[in-house]
Amino acid sequence: MTPDLFLTAFVTLFVIIDPIGLVPLFVALTQGMSSAERRRVGFRAIAVGFFLLAAFGIAGESLLALIGIGMPAFRISGGMLLFLMAVDMLFERRSERREKQTATQPPDPSVFPLAMPLIAGPGALATMILLSSQNNGDPMAILTINAAMAAVLALSLILFRAGGLLERALGHTGIVVVTRLLGILLAALSVQFVLDGIRDLGLIGA
Repeated sequence: MTPDLFLTAFVTLFVIIDPIGLVPLFVALTQGMSSAERRRVGFRAIAVGFFLLAAFGIAGESLLALIGIGMPAFRISGGMLLFLMAVDMLFERRSERREKQTATQPPDPSVFPLAMPLIAGPGALATMILLSSQNNGDPMAILTINAAMAAVLALSLILFRAGGLLERALGHTGIVVVTRLLGILLAALSVQFVLDGIRDLGLIGA
């Protein structure tokens, strides 16, 4: 395992995934869940995110090329999905859906939007592909990159486990305020994803 490559991959993925920034989102998306349910959602989100990132790091470029999907399209679609999530957070549509669901069928945000596109988003997936392609598919390099990615996700899981403390500190009103604020930020981030995809297509300038 190359220390320099591990450090480069860890720092790059840490910045892209942003585990610290994910904590308030995790708290908002799991609001009202028990500690056990929150742990299950967090673990499932990290597991799915790891699988997606590892798969794209190993064979993502070949897979996208095989089915004719470019990264610009991937960025644009991810931005659209994130925008829908932002609208839900801004207008509290999640609360309306919760009221219609039974206690035995709670909403599960682990796959969408936590694992995809918040953890394994277009930027993180593209980063895994880029890091792997820069090392010409060397098996040891790919192992090092995946180890760095696993370390970032492990840190994310630790921070998710502390999410309940943050929820208690903010209280119900604080969570509502943070949820709305994050909805605005997510809307801006989703638009940035779309703009990045359009820019990659060469339709707008840098």
